[in-house]
Amino acid sequence: MTEPAAPAARPDADTVWMGPLPPLAEGGLARPRIGIAGISIESSTFSPHISGDEAFTIREGADLLGYYPFLDAGRELRDAVEWVPIHHGRSLPGGAVAPATYQRMKDAIVRGIRAEIAAGGPFDGFFFDIHGAMSVVGMQDAEGDLATAVREALGDDVLVSTSMDLHGNVSEVLRDALDLLTCYRMAPHEDWMNTKERAVWNLLVRLRGPHGSDVLRRRPYKAWVPVPVLLPGEKTSTRLEPARGIYAEVPAVEELDGVMDAAIWVGYAWADEPRNMAIVMVTGDDREVIAREAERLARQYWDARGDFVFVGPTAPLGAALDRALAAGAARPYVISDSGDNPTAGGAGDVSWTLGELLAREDLAAAGRVVVHASVFDRDAVAQAVAAGVGAIVTLDVGGRVDPGPRGPVRIAGEVFSITEGDPAAGTQVVIRAGSVHAILTERRKPFHHLHDFRMLGIDPARADVVIVKIGYLEPELYDLAADWTLALTPGGVDQDLLRLGHHRLAPGVYPFDTTGTPALTAHVSRRGEGIPA
Repeated sequence: MTEPAAPAARPDADTVWMGPLPPLAEGGLARPRIGIAGISIESSTFSPHISGDEAFTIREGADLLGYYPFLDAGRELRDAVEWVPIHHGRSLPGGAVAPATYQRMKDAIVRGIRAEIAAGGPFDGFFFDIHGAMSVVGMQDAEGDLATAVREALGDDVLVSTSMDLHGNVSEVLRDALDLLTCYRMAPHEDWMNTKERAVWNLLVRLRGPHGSDVLRRRPYKAWVPVPVLLPGEKTSTRLEPARGIYAEVPAVEELDGVMDAAIWVGYAWADEPRNMAIVMVTGDDREVIAREAERLARQYWDARGDFVFVGPTAPLGAALDRALAAGAARPYVISDSGDNPTAGGAGDVSWTLGELLAREDLAAAGRVVVHASVFDRDAVAQAVAAGVGAIVTLDVGGRVDPGPRGPVRIAGEVFSITEGDPAAGTQVVIRAGSVHAILTERRKPFHHLHDFRMLGIDPARADVVIVKIGYLEPELYDLAADWTLALTPGGVDQDLLRLGHHRLAPGVYPFDTTGTPALTAHVSRRGEGIPA
């Protein structure tokens, strides 16, 4: 799962929360020169979808700088720095990235760094804005590759800070290329932009501190502990124990003397690479404290590995629908169609659930409102638009990128609505077949907000059942649901990890291997100075 879907709405400036920067210390850098670049995508290697150029929103220059509300004109973080926004690509989660697409973005970043150094001199710091779960076809550890290229272009003297999704992965290569790493502390990710601000704030604290001009001493130590556990985000939501209690420890650790930041990465469950597992990292200047606290958090996570449960009641789709349609069931009843969740990396066109709805005799006639969001299919949308609102159409829908168990599904019904111009989905149509209201989109789009439905002429609050391709419910859907079930459906982000076929994970990763006991010993280091484990 990731931050809000691309192209993301810019959050209001009042969502930022870091306090004032500490005063400039003697020896600190008064107005350091800091670049911004990165690539952000969550990529399922079990999805046949390929994320090409069309998947990415590219931002450069003023457009990139304006993406971050904490860097608005007049704000302290804006005025304290000579900002150099270079190149950033951001995509809705999907399948692995096409190699040529990745190479183009990587080249633009490296070329931009070198051009800015040639024109304006070296950087003092760099904000490396990534997700952490990018996979590229034919590669292993794509973010490690990108970080290495960025580090080579910047040189060893530049302090690099990154913000990441907690479903990202921190390989040894990524760890060693960077200086400061932090990640979200909430799932769902209501703190996604706050975390980016924290990464920048931490960077400024180090550069403005008493050792800001001392290349080695301004770097904090990093205590890194791999925890061989890999669980889906739907089992590790911070709304529930044990994740809620474990993540509550993170800010408390951060407040300790000698500690600068603490972070726990769940890892990304739907990619098959050795780096995919949980990671704990604590950064700071007291090597003993950060090692102790990183190992303590890692032990808590490992000890709780069997206690993580799905964030809501689960069932196969048929049983979930039986619950939702039963007499006396609370309305609206929300069902997560979790296997093809586009915000976790699903292709978004698996039509299996829609086919199951259309096959139910109790939904064949009108009388209820059962909404399915959504299937993307450009051709089906075009046919519905050509027919017009009110027309009766027969369409073969979905199953072209990811056939799933069923392939395309035939739907015969009325064109209920046509809505054009959505920045993510393009044109959207609703086909009404009996009680089923099937939302079809021209491009992949997640449905997280009530407005996503209302703009199509559907009031989700008045629906009997709302089925959404999602895992845990985002806040507006969570508040909407009078009751809900997480349906265990097929797709590229299947919640049943053991049936996906991982075969490249590191040895001993739970729940794929339940026999080992890890050392959970911190590796403590900083660039330019190795420290024994």
